[in-house]
Amino acid sequence: MICPWGNEIRAYEPGSFGNMDLGMPYIDMQVPPDTAPGIARFYSQVLACPARAEAGRAKVKMGYNQELIFTETDAPIASYDGHHIAIYLANFSGPHDFLETRGLITEESDRFQYRFQAIVDPDSGETLTELEHEVRSMSHPMFHRPLVNRNPAINFFTYRKGNEIFTPA
Repeated sequence: MICPWGNEIRAYEPGSFGNMDLGMPYIDMQVPPDTAPGIARFYSQVLACPARAEAGRAKVKMGYNQELIFTETDAPIASYDGHHIAIYLANFSGPHDFLETRGLITEESDRFQYRFQAIVDPDSGETLTELEHEVRSMSHPMFHRPLVNRNPAINFFTYRKGNEIFTPA
């Protein structure tokens, strides 16, 4: 299926990816040639995620049974359109320090969250690709929020643990 913004979305049966019943097992983004090694270094060195580059792909372990995949291509890369992912980090301040000293923080949301967009080679500082990351600490109020029956009207500012379940009235 292609979403209205042009992203290809594939749906799988529950259990197709280990014990994951609900969620996104992977995101596969196209990136310019020769960027996979630097992308793997970024996630490994800056965010402390297990990452490797091989055969024109960077694969990054994120979350439980989840992976970010960056696949090199010679095809033109579309301009960045503003999509983002949310990630939770145990080491919240270490990556922040790295990104802040390089002017890469794009938003200081509050003491639990910040955002960055550029994925850079930690060795050269060169921007390799863009994907906005909404980085949250594990003490973020919405950490471990249930994935089902979410009330779409609730946001970060109105969220209260235990009161997030959607019940049509």
